[in-house]
Amino acid sequence: MRFSVFLNARSMSPQEDRGLIQDLTAHATSAAAQGFDAIFMPDHHFNGYMPVASDSFMFASYLAAKLPQMHFGFSVVSVPLHHPIRFVERINILDQLTDGKLLVGVGSGTTPEEMIGFGVDYRDAGAVSDRNLELAEQLWAKAMEDPAIDFENGPHKGRVLQRIAPAPYSKGHARLMPVAMKEASSRRAAANGWPAFIPAFTPPKIGGTEPFTHVKKWFDIYKGFLMEAGHSDEIVRSALDWTTHTYQVVHIAETDEQAREELEVILRSYQDAVEREAEFNNRAEADSANKKTDRTPNALTDDWIGTWCLYGSPETVIEHLKPYQELGIGNILCGTTTGPLTQQRLAYGEQTLRLLSQHVMPAFK
Repeated sequence: MRFSVFLNARSMSPQEDRGLIQDLTAHATSAAAQGFDAIFMPDHHFNGYMPVASDSFMFASYLAAKLPQMHFGFSVVSVPLHHPIRFVERINILDQLTDGKLLVGVGSGTTPEEMIGFGVDYRDAGAVSDRNLELAEQLWAKAMEDPAIDFENGPHKGRVLQRIAPAPYSKGHARLMPVAMKEASSRRAAANGWPAFIPAFTPPKIGGTEPFTHVKKWFDIYKGFLMEAGHSDEIVRSALDWTTHTYQVVHIAETDEQAREELEVILRSYQDAVEREAEFNNRAEADSANKKTDRTPNALTDDWIGTWCLYGSPETVIEHLKPYQELGIGNILCGTTTGPLTQQRLAYGEQTLRLLSQHVMPAFK
């Protein structure tokens, strides 16, 4: 089982942006030195979720130059917000810079405010996302002598006469990673031999205290499609090796009691940030075109903690993860900087990296 770090910290003011970028760079470097396999980043805009998330491709390329041994991933790229040409170009460049160590999570996005900023009707986000992914495949396949590709999709339009440059490093293109929450997404990942993100809930309820039940459900669906796809054993192994389950907050301490006490400190700060951002999201949802249909539970509730958190002593965390390893989850994505990145939060994150590296990760090698 692999372990990866999710750089999902928040900045609460413009004055904090630069320090957060520097602190996340140091945190990623620390994770690499302690044996983690990959660095993942989100794709978010406007709301303070993470200053470098407005162009995670750029931040990943910066980190890739410093940490050439690492894999880099995105959890996840909001596909409707990206012009399909720029989407393909940036993936190809980063695929080259990382020698193919790239995992591009893809989804349709979750936040109306972000859609408004990029001129996407929130109600059309799923359709725009699907069409953008179709266009991306056409652009990756286009040779110089092929006919032009003309398209118009939501706010995106264009005409490509030649080819996308640079060419990808990976065969075909870098691996995409759909969220395996719909049959179409699971089939897309399986048919292409790609890994997938396996969620721990089933909409419309975004949370619950029995996450493994949902993880097993979605994993079994994805793996079933993967085994039916006729791939070589090598491709199947590679796909399952990176099939990922994500914890928004991972926090480890010497004892369960200490871990729970410190987790609540982290979550209170995180929830304060979420409520602050919700004020702006509410403005975005003022009309029917931009209404969300689901709501995430308060982060201090058992439902949110049960779905999104992994915490406790190293021994407790090992016991929690054993069923996931037995199921076949290949990669555990750990949110080690979730919430406003105060110095206390950063210290908690470094504590978690150390205890994961020294005690938890060796149990799953």
